[in-house]
Amino acid sequence: MAEVVQQRIEERIPELEQLQRVGLFTKKEVKCIIKRTTALEYKLHRAIINKEDFIAYIQYEINILELVKKRRAHIHYQFKREEIEFPIIHRINSIFRRATNKWKDDVQLWLSHVAFCKKWATKGQISKVFSAMLAIHPDKSALWIMAAKSELEDRDSSESARHLFLRALRFHPNNKKVYQEYFRMELLHSEKLRRQKKDLEMAEIDLVGENEAEFVISLLNIAAIFDFTKEIQDSILQDLQTNFTEDSLTWDFMAKRELDAPGVGEELQTAKGRASDVNRREERCCQVYEEGVKSLNSEPMWTRYVAFCLERLKRKTNVQDLKEKHTLTTFFVYVFTGMGFQQRKELKISFTVLVRNVKYCIQSRCCPVLYLHHANTFFLCVYQRGLLSAVAAVAMEMKELYLDWSYSTGEYKKARKTFKSLQEIRPLSKAFFTRMIEIEKKQLKTLCVITYYIFFFSLYFYVFEDLWLQYIQEEMGPGGKPENCGKIHWRAMKFLEGESVERFTSRYTLLQTGHL
Repeated sequence: MAEVVQQRIEERIPELEQLQRVGLFTKKEVKCIIKRTTALEYKLHRAIINKEDFIAYIQYEINILELVKKRRAHIHYQFKREEIEFPIIHRINSIFRRATNKWKDDVQLWLSHVAFCKKWATKGQISKVFSAMLAIHPDKSALWIMAAKSELEDRDSSESARHLFLRALRFHPNNKKVYQEYFRMELLHSEKLRRQKKDLEMAEIDLVGENEAEFVISLLNIAAIFDFTKEIQDSILQDLQTNFTEDSLTWDFMAKRELDAPGVGEELQTAKGRASDVNRREERCCQVYEEGVKSLNSEPMWTRYVAFCLERLKRKTNVQDLKEKHTLTTFFVYVFTGMGFQQRKELKISFTVLVRNVKYCIQSRCCPVLYLHHANTFFLCVYQRGLLSAVAAVAMEMKELYLDWSYSTGEYKKARKTFKSLQEIRPLSKAFFTRMIEIEKKQLKTLCVITYYIFFFSLYFYVFEDLWLQYIQEEMGPGGKPENCGKIHWRAMKFLEGESVERFTSRYTLLQTGHL
């Protein structure tokens, strides 16, 4: 007996140390608790045990819980509940089980256990207590009613309450009180369902802001996962087309739905048939976009149309007709867009992306129709509009692209003419000059290259140490004047600052020693 008591006392030590550590109890109080619980434990392990001893032990543990609760509130300490309260609650439940196993006929003892579980938020334990109690006292209809009400009120489980009432009727088929309470429970449940249904019917989802269409589309995408929601999808789609036509996202979604439309089975057997099917679906998609820009002539609408065209342009295909169609469609849309929205930032940012794609198609000759009949006219129109961009970064990149295009279509003379006309238009970029220098190097015209470097540094671009080194290399090469290298080095050291000076010095040293 002493060993069991000692073991139970030792199990309490961690929680008692925690109580003392956090300041809820003093060292003296902890010693008193150990002394008192030791005496109570010995009483529970005597040869002849009394119910009053169990009740006294339970009451002492509950008093400790109440005291901990008050002192927590007093010092505003709300942590470590798992290490302090939970072990005490678990121990009280254990003592209650030992007591009810010993005195099974004492209904009041069972109900005391239920009351403790309700008060100290261990509602998950209530069902177990009632289940054990009803297994011993199935003849007491009041306990069945109490258990069912507990499931309904404490755990909000109508299904469990119904199950208990049905079991009660098996034991008490003629008990009017059980029928009355069961009837009351079903009515309460019906009232709850009716109230919930009414709230759902009266609720209006307030979709505020520009993400309304996005939310409806997200619901449609979720419904599409399930194969039995066709009617729901049709309803959501109809709502989208009726209430959200002022949102460009709606038109974008409806257009892209045409790409997913199923094709004819026979056509899909051959590559040409599949290409024809893709072409037909893309035409339907473009028709929806055309309706969208007519109905909603706005920047977001045009931006989505252009983004779609760019996406189809990047799509890999081996069918030549589709390549030409993608490129031409994208080009037509963007040129037309530029006419209406020359100063729109979003469209201008995407502008250079389109030009790179179409330029690649022309240079690789993958679109001969475009190259022979449309390239020069379209590119000239697009570049001229791009140069007028209010976005400085776009305008500078367009100069570089325009220079590249001039060189690829008209060789050196046209590129130089383009450069001379564009160098008078601000702003200018480093990449624009370095591209022209590369073109001049291919012509082996060192004097022109040096002239560009001089002009470049006159425009406050003297902070680039790599250009100073390239300038020195040109003077040291054939056609240059090596005696000017010292002056260039002196100017570079004068204008460069910070880490640029260190990088320039180290690389210049490598250049002099022939290691660069």
